[in-house]
Amino acid sequence: MTTAEDYLAEGSLVLGGGAALLLQLAHPTVGHAVARHSGFRRDPMRRLRHTLGYVYAIGLGTPEVAERAAARVDRAHGGIPGATDAEPQLWVAATLYEVGMRVHDVLFRPLPDAVADEVYATSGRFGTSLQVPSAMWPPTRADFAAYWERMLPALSVGDDAREVAAAILFPARGTVPWWVRAALPLARLVTAALLPASIRDAYGLPRLPRRERAALALVRVIARLTPRRIRRLPARLLIPA
Repeated sequence: MTTAEDYLAEGSLVLGGGAALLLQLAHPTVGHAVARHSGFRRDPMRRLRHTLGYVYAIGLGTPEVAERAAARVDRAHGGIPGATDAEPQLWVAATLYEVGMRVHDVLFRPLPDAVADEVYATSGRFGTSLQVPSAMWPPTRADFAAYWERMLPALSVGDDAREVAAAILFPARGTVPWWVRAALPLARLVTAALLPASIRDAYGLPRLPRRERAALALVRVIARLTPRRIRRLPARLLIPA
């Protein structure tokens, strides 16, 4: 049976990275901060490594490792307007949880309730390890679902979000390895399929349901055929010292 640790170490959840980022950027504070203060366009892989390293450190690392990872994020956020505000940090943590669970459901099957509750509690630490007070993380998964539904209409995909989204979906030549570029058409379909309809429409992503279903079916087969030890490799390599 899948445990919370299995879920947190599941490398295939990175397939939801594009959708999580586009949802984050739809929060105006996050979108503005990333557009104005991030080197994402120049080196998107660096941002991905740092994000995964933080997630793995918080979810799987020792308390000391998690504390050091949070301190590194705090230093990176220093001086950036809104970057240390609790409300946008809560939204970022929420996207990591929501999209991760959605990807797991698509690739494998829904987690048992007890495991899902443990994953949910751990996911709250993505925000509370920074500036989010513990009381701000919705206490139950049902409360989280209500929070999520309240947030979606409040999002706004502006010029900052669209600009960074273009760099995510169509990175400049030389900024990503060849194997990432080769996978981008598939990744764009998966990203669109994982987004709420209102958000994908706001980004102007085309609706291609047959292609999206085929893309999800393909990545499902690949994930299930890939040995778990290989899927856990990113977690082993990217937890910071």
